[in-house]
Amino acid sequence: MHNLLPNSQFYKTVTCKIFCICAVSLISFSSWAFSYEDVINKAKDLSKKTYQQPSKNIPSELASLQFADYQKIQFNHQKAYWNDEDTRFKLEFYHEGMYFDTPVKINEVVNNHAQEIKYDPSYFDLSQIHLDKLDTKNLGFAGFKVHYPINSPTKTDDEVFTALGGSYFRAIGKNQIYGLSARGLAIDTGEISGEEFPRFKEFWIERPEPNQKHLVIYALLDSPSVTGAYKITLIPSVDTTVTVEAKVFFRTSVKKLGVAPLTSMFLYGPNQPSPILNYRPAMHDSNGLSILTNNNEWIWRPLNNPKRLSFSSYSLENPKQFGLIQRDNGFQDYQDLDDHYEQRPSVWTEILGDWQKGRVELVEIPTADETNDNIVTFWVPKKQYNAGDVLDISYRLHYTLNDQQRYPSNVARAVSTRLSLGDIKQANLIRKLDGSNAYVIDFAGPQLSNKIPVKVISSITNGSIVSTDSQYNSVTKGWRVIVRFNVEDNKKATDIRIQLASEKTNEILSETWSGQYPAQ
Repeated sequence: MHNLLPNSQFYKTVTCKIFCICAVSLISFSSWAFSYEDVINKAKDLSKKTYQQPSKNIPSELASLQFADYQKIQFNHQKAYWNDEDTRFKLEFYHEGMYFDTPVKINEVVNNHAQEIKYDPSYFDLSQIHLDKLDTKNLGFAGFKVHYPINSPTKTDDEVFTALGGSYFRAIGKNQIYGLSARGLAIDTGEISGEEFPRFKEFWIERPEPNQKHLVIYALLDSPSVTGAYKITLIPSVDTTVTVEAKVFFRTSVKKLGVAPLTSMFLYGPNQPSPILNYRPAMHDSNGLSILTNNNEWIWRPLNNPKRLSFSSYSLENPKQFGLIQRDNGFQDYQDLDDHYEQRPSVWTEILGDWQKGRVELVEIPTADETNDNIVTFWVPKKQYNAGDVLDISYRLHYTLNDQQRYPSNVARAVSTRLSLGDIKQANLIRKLDGSNAYVIDFAGPQLSNKIPVKVISSITNGSIVSTDSQYNSVTKGWRVIVRFNVEDNKKATDIRIQLASEKTNEILSETWSGQYPAQ
């Protein structure tokens, strides 16, 4: 166990035997047998008790920190867990501060025995924020982070996973930087009654064996409405995966339950240009929601930054996967030398088991800057869960810079979406604008060519389609669709669906582009 026993050769044989007996006694009092069933039982027992609001324990000097100052709190890397052991993983911790003002309990599991990792002020350096003299001995950890060498076999300081705040966690793979976040659970997101944020109040982290390539993390979830036991298996790689197995217990009924939630940011992009002049063509951690249905239909929904709270819903039975995707992944798409949005990963949620009937819901929240996560998507079961119910769920998150690899070769993707005034090309020359808008959608895929004529299948709600024109794009080796449309009620969102099909055989050649023109 980490730093539990001193490494001393001073004692002679008899003294050493006495010391070892005492050490064993010490271990028996400070550690206990542990398994995932223990977390399940804790969650079950907790669900039968009245919810207790966690108490905040940090001084005002830490509570008033701005984000830039909070980031200056440095962890002492020499104190990292497993730093002196033959394992590729390293475990470090977050200090309490800012709105991370509630301590979480963190335990290490060794040989099926758990021992709490105690907070120690020496783990952290607060000198950069001039609080190194502050008394912090009674504080705790706000969360933890995991290091693993994914970019170089000899580099051990690659941070690949972090758990901080509520039930949020993030992961990355090779050559990726943090973008969107995952959550343990979402409750009443976007509801007028207000959102409830469950939190992971305790973690158990298995110490990895030498050369082990995965890390197992257990977590206890708590909120006014639910409790939950989570088993999270992290496998860092080129495309890192995080497998989540959870058992959720309901204290009360939940109006809207969000399973496997992903939270991201979309400020602007070609489908919704910046309202102010900006040298960067786009700013977002994700630019679309992708869904694979049970009947193998692929759906692509470009994201928006709406002027008012917006909901989109896709009713499905046992879908195969969904995710928030960063489809634009070239530096030229962003021109940002600081934030490098092209390195933010797409995250696919692979559904494990039968999720039965429900819906994938997308919530888009207005935001004026990139510091706010304004995009949330999750699965909402059709079944209504009430007090005493139990939900078993499992899924796997895939973090990748190449979302295309999950698409079959016979499905063309909408590789770009641009918004324009409807008749602007001709209007510049011969006539006034007719008041319509247009989406310009480029579809690309190996099955598309100028030798296979295509037709456009389209539909619209809250409006009318003026025209749909298709043209072969010799640059992308695909087809460009220009769909012009009029909006009926500007105070409502307008949904448009576009597919490409073979003109000769009617075979569907593309995913379903499911764009939404936001309410104005």
